[in-house]
This record gives sequence, C-alpha cells and structure tokens, in this order.
Amino acid sequence: MLRPQTKISIPKTILTIILIISAELIYSQNKIIITPNDNLSEVIQKAADGDEYIIMPGTYKVDNLKINKSISLIGENYPIIQGNKKDEVITVSANNVRIKGLVVKGAGISFLKENAAVKIDEAGNCVIENNILKDNFFGIYLAKSFNCVIKNNHIEAYTKTETNSGNGIHLWYSKGITIQNNQIIGHRDGIYFEFVMHSLIKNNYSKNNLRYGLHFMFSDSCSYFDNTFVSNGAGVAVMYTKNITMKGNHFINNWGAASFGVLLKDLTDCLIEQNYFNKNTNGLYLEGCSRITVRRNNFISNGWGIKLMANSMNNYFIDNNFISNSFDVLTNSKNSFNIFEKNYWSKNNGYDLDKDGFADVPYRPVKMFSVLVERQQASMIFLHSLFIELLNVTESIVPSLTPINLIDEKPRMKEIRIEKRAGRYNK
Repeated sequence: MLRPQTKISIPKTILTIILIISAELIYSQNKIIITPNDNLSEVIQKAADGDEYIIMPGTYKVDNLKINKSISLIGENYPIIQGNKKDEVITVSANNVRIKGLVVKGAGISFLKENAAVKIDEAGNCVIENNILKDNFFGIYLAKSFNCVIKNNHIEAYTKTETNSGNGIHLWYSKGITIQNNQIIGHRDGIYFEFVMHSLIKNNYSKNNLRYGLHFMFSDSCSYFDNTFVSNGAGVAVMYTKNITMKGNHFINNWGAASFGVLLKDLTDCLIEQNYFNKNTNGLYLEGCSRITVRRNNFISNGWGIKLMANSMNNYFIDNNFISNSFDVLTNSKNSFNIFEKNYWSKNNGYDLDKDGFADVPYRPVKMFSVLVERQQASMIFLHSLFIELLNVTESIVPSLTPINLIDEKPRMKEIRIEKRAGRYNK
C-alpha cells in the first residue's frame, strides 16, 4: 500500500525573503554618481555586481583601474580617465562589464607588456562603446575573451614608428566578438586578430595606420563587411586562415613598394565579394591560396589589379570589373590552375558580333610588359610607348612569357553594375 506524499509548505513571506536575498547576491542595481572629487579607483574597489557608475565630467587620474565585478561605467559628456603613461589604464577581468562615453588616455609604451587603454582579460559579454581612446600604446585589447561587443569608438594614436606603437583593436585567442562602427587611426595595425573564431568586423574605418589597416592570422570563420581601409602603410594582410567572407569593403590608396589593397597568404575556402580596390600598388595579392572565390569586385586605377602567384590554385575569378589599372593581372607561372570568367576588362578591344554581351574572342589579361616590369622595374619608363603595345599584341598571338591558359573565355563587353553596399564611412 502506497503512502500518500506529504507536501512541505513554505510560508510566502519566507519565500519572498529568500528570492530577494538571492537576487541581491546575483545582481544588485545600484546607480552611483562619481565626481572629480572622488577617488575613482577606491570607489570601484567597493563595487558589487550590477552597480552602475555615472562618471561626471572632469579628469580622473588612475594607476591601472582594475574592474573585477560585473559593473557599468557610463560617462557624462566624456570625462577623461587619465593613465600614468606606464601601465594599462583600465583592465577588465569580469563578465558583463560595460564601458561607455569615456575619454581614455595614457596607456604607457612598453616592450614587455601590451599596455592598452582598455584590456578585457578572460572575460565575456562585455561592451565597449562610444568611447574616445587617444594617445595610448594599444587601444582595446581582448585576450581569451568571448561574446564581446566593441562599437562606435574613436581610437587614435600619434606615434611615428611601428616599434613605439601598438594596435588599435587587438584580439588574441577570442571568439564571438563583434567590432562595429569604430574609427582607428595612427596605430601600428588598425585591427589585429590572432587565433580568433566566429567574429564579425563591420562598418569600421581604418586610416593612416603605420603597417596594416587590418591584419589577421589563424582566425577562421570570421566575416568582414562594409569596412573602409584608407592610406595604411601596407594595406591589409590576411594569413593562414580558412572560411573567411570579405564583402562590401573599400581598400583605397595603399601605396608603397610592399603595399596591398589585400594580401592573401595561405588561405582556403574564402569569399571575396563586392569589394572596391582603388589606387593601391597591388589591388589583390594571392600566395598559397586555394578555393578562393573572387566575384563582383571593382579593381580600379591600381598598379596591379591582381597578382596571382604560381602556388595559388583552384581559385575562381568571375564577374569583376578591371578598369584603368596599369596592369590587370600578373602571375609568375607559365601555367595557371585558376579560372577567369565573365569579367569586364577596360583594355579589351574585342568585338561582339552576335550581340550577346560577351566578346567573341577570349582575352588574355596578363601582358608581356607586366612580366618584364616585374623582373626589371626600371622598364616601367616605357609604359604606354608604341613599342610596348606592339610587344603586347605579339605576345597575345604567340605567348612566350605569359601563361598560355590564363584566359577569360567570355570577357564582358560592358562594365558590370556592382551594388555599392551602404556603410557608415563608405560614401
């Protein structure tokens, strides 16, 4: 015979007290006003999870402000958090931290530590937004962090050499990071990724950085949409990575002997689509790349539109515009294991008798003179000469230096209309 179960009754008042105490232990909701008369570091040391600190206008001097509770720092009219120019300024080691509306300055230059204006160290779900970070070694640094958002920040440095400069936004061994609507100016690399996974970089503006506007390595399955990279020392470098999407980005005015719109090295299974390569020494450079789809991009007024090294194979170039480049395509191999198809070439003088929109004769984008220039740069002085034009025509009929099978079988007769994706800085 089964015994009836007895119900344990907890009085409502006791249950209510238990719930209140539990909620306070998990997340308190204090809103605290801080003025320049307060010692910011001492106040933050007393913080509890869930506290929101409203920092009033003024200057607050700190010696590495450490945040180890889940709190919010919200600036009113951009108060200044001034570091000691020797250490980091703000170090976050707690989840669910929000830093907004501050001017952060004075992260010290160091050759042993990556001192940053704001560093997130092994933390998650943090938000760094609407801040002004000026005159720091590193701007924002994330290490072993996850699911964080970095948006609407202005990050600027003034150093003149790479050795004395850190990166604007630096991620190491992190995942699920969103970097959006930031301006990064004057750092070593604007945005730097190493061992980063499943992250989104969208609508950022990276200009006048000493080395790369964007530099990432060993960072798989990330997406780069609608960013602008202008006048950076060596352009953008993407290395040792797979499953990348780069769409709607602008790579502009990256000039120099070793400058690129984008350098791709040892990449696989990537999509390069609807990007704008304009006025770069090399628009797109591929070395050791395979299964890269390059489609619906504009290559306009570059030195070389595309440099395709011999160890890059099984790549697909379709529906791109090549307009007014000094040289559209260059390769260092007599054979090509890549496909060019249905691109528009402004230098193609072909004809279209059947009016199907494609030239009736295949087009060879690699010119003999481009090969000569690559081997002997001094020959550039003969650019646009009649003799060079005759050499190029002869080479197109009987190839000797250029690859026999690098041909666009169906070159377009008209420029392709490529939608210009709407980005905050892409105007």
